[in-house]
Amino acid sequence: MEIWLNQSSTDDFILLGIFSHSPTDLVLFSVVMVVFTVALCGNVLLLFLIYIDPRLHTPMYFFLSQLSLMDLMLVCTNVPKMVVNFLSGRKSISFVGCGIQIGLFVCLVGSEGLLLGLMAYDRYVAISHPLHYPVLMSQRVCLQIVGSSWAFGIIDGVIQMVVVMTFPYCGLREVNHFFCEMLSLLKLACIDTSIFENVIYACCVFMLFLPFSIIVASYALILRAVLHMRSAQAGKKALTTCSSHLTAVSLFYGAAMFIYLRPRRYRAPSHDKVVSIFYTVLTPMLNPLIYSLRNQEVMGALRKGLDHCRIGSQH
Repeated sequence: MEIWLNQSSTDDFILLGIFSHSPTDLVLFSVVMVVFTVALCGNVLLLFLIYIDPRLHTPMYFFLSQLSLMDLMLVCTNVPKMVVNFLSGRKSISFVGCGIQIGLFVCLVGSEGLLLGLMAYDRYVAISHPLHYPVLMSQRVCLQIVGSSWAFGIIDGVIQMVVVMTFPYCGLREVNHFFCEMLSLLKLACIDTSIFENVIYACCVFMLFLPFSIIVASYALILRAVLHMRSAQAGKKALTTCSSHLTAVSLFYGAAMFIYLRPRRYRAPSHDKVVSIFYTVLTPMLNPLIYSLRNQEVMGALRKGLDHCRIGSQH
């Protein structure tokens, strides 16, 4: 940390960004701002509803509140700096600021990926072992699941941040991205980073396929349980409760695999920047919409909250 703090202003990085000031890009920038605002409001609202409504004090909604918190932090990690740089015309980011962005981004993506995987296990227990659900998903187990997700992401984020920021950087220090994305930053290093990049690639494979394997195994067992249900209505209800989670998983893992599991020769900065917008802004916006619009309990809590506000305003 002392090395970082000793860096002078000449060690700033330049973020080339994703938008120019052409009419088309101004429209796209406005769209991103709307999506960012909806993501911010949607996740704050979902956190608030889960906190105030006792009916939502269940393991599934506890996990969902943590997912919303991660999404909220994710959109606030990169987008505000991108907006400030675009509106002010300044494209610089400090050495320490760049390191913090890398650490937070890796931490939140890693934590969210593992949490989504463990949420699939929660759905499996709820559907396959409903009578044992309160025991198997006790408060202690829920805290262990959430704690392990955060710990996994934090450890990974800190390690990658420290290693990446100890490399010497030279040249123009222009990062071809709208935030300090690790792979884009490594291209500016003065030394050969291929070994570290291969290690990172192996870590990404592990970080994606560990939770993904939990998801596949959980849903295979869920499907088997549904097929053995005597009531078609019960089977349909069970699958409906899983649909929101499956949609969120598809969005998250689809974007993550596209960015981090492609061979190096197929990577293009323009593609990565577009997918990163999807990954860091659009997915956090869609998650609360997916879980609220397709969930009667959340919509019920929202209606109850609005009724309270209306009655309060009449008095």
